[in-house]
Amino acid sequence: MKRIAIDMDEVVADTMARYLEFYNADFGLNLTREHFHGRRVFEVIDAAHIPTARAYFEQESFFADIPVMPGSQDVIRELSDQYEIFITTAAMDVPCSFSAKYEWLQRHFPFVPARHIVFCGDKGIIAADYLIDDDPKHFRHFRGEGILYTAPHNVRETAFRRVENWDDVRALFLD
Repeated sequence: MKRIAIDMDEVVADTMARYLEFYNADFGLNLTREHFHGRRVFEVIDAAHIPTARAYFEQESFFADIPVMPGSQDVIRELSDQYEIFITTAAMDVPCSFSAKYEWLQRHFPFVPARHIVFCGDKGIIAADYLIDDDPKHFRHFRGEGILYTAPHNVRETAFRRVENWDDVRALFLD
């Protein structure tokens, strides 16, 4: 059975929506995803806001209530009939997120076995045939095929096969 490793943030978890919720509330703004087109968060926001914005990622509560990416639950459930599925998150970058991310996955993806949840740093360690991720840096050392999941910051990336949403993932792997 082939293996698909799937990133968490910006792939199954709509982390940008949660970030914008916090940021806009704190600074009285109305930023949208379109403001980040082709750029990372800290390239867009006011430099004076960066310390506050970085602190969001240090709060376990930030990760607890991230919205689920539309369609991800159904498609991953369908994929698990034909593929071995692993959720792989570079949580080493934000160690305080471990418990909240694990609990979030248990709540929203209870059909993914706990032994198939991988908290890591370098995703090159993942032994899978495919890695669906929003950050192309994770494909550098990955031995399988990287599939880029579209997010505002990666819209200009052209080096990898791309999926726009979970319908595209279904079409790629199941149709």
